[in-house]
Amino acid sequence: MTKLTDVLTRLCRARDLMREVHDQTVTIDEAAREAAMSPFHFIRQFSAVFGETPHQARIRSRLDRARLLLVTGEKSVTEICMDVGFSSHGSFSTLFARRVGVSPSEYRRRARSMVAVPGTFASHPFPGCLSLMGPAFAIFEKQQASGSVRVVACESS
Repeated sequence: MTKLTDVLTRLCRARDLMREVHDQTVTIDEAAREAAMSPFHFIRQFSAVFGETPHQARIRSRLDRARLLLVTGEKSVTEICMDVGFSSHGSFSTLFARRVGVSPSEYRRRARSMVAVPGTFASHPFPGCLSLMGPAFAIFEKQQASGSVRVVACESS
């Protein structure tokens, strides 16, 4: 392995370690040790490679897990807050709203409103406007095939 590949592999291993452990907090020292770096060098290298600090990555990972639990689970927002590693419902809700754009309960309500069949959830929720594109494209193709729509290519000068 080249030196760069080795560093990237160790950083990815440390990132995965920080992501996998939800019931306990992996410290920067432990993650840096996994990457075989000093804590300060680890933070600099992690930020350079992943575009965010280890702390920011941990927060994002916790919020991603909270989003999944809000949509698929039946636990309260407070229980989910504690399950993903936050200690205060207020700080969790504030951070969630700042990062996601809506409160956790509003996120749950909106996500669950996309249910196609009661009791089930879409595996990949998508904006409703995208569901209109299929029929619009089919109409366009039909009109184009019948000759009622003419597509003109523009030449740039």
